[in-house]
Amino acid sequence: MSKITREEIEEQKRMMYEKFSPRRRKFVDKIGYDEWDPFQLPFDPIDLRRDITGMTSQQLCEEFCKNVEAGRNSEYAQAAAEFGVTLVMNFERVRPIFDFCVWYNEHLEKMGKKP
Repeated sequence: MSKITREEIEEQKRMMYEKFSPRRRKFVDKIGYDEWDPFQLPFDPIDLRRDITGMTSQQLCEEFCKNVEAGRNSEYAQAAAEFGVTLVMNFERVRPIFDFCVWYNEHLEKMGKKP
């Protein structure tokens, strides 16, 4: 099996562009022909994305719900599921929340309080 050369890729790209309707060409021109990558791979579906431990957001949520106190309602589970999705998609976005929760728990312990 032979590798596709850069020239062949550019030729295929040009042929695709030339077959486009004027409206589609306008879209490509807007982002810039050189920046346009018609062969770009799609993003992973959310159910395939995993955190650093290899778990999906659904697996994380299920594990979490098994390990927390009984008597939580569906709103609690829904919030946990949404947080799990955000965690898997963009850990740096939830990092400050995590750090704050750890700090707050330690703060409560120092004050002799329970959350």
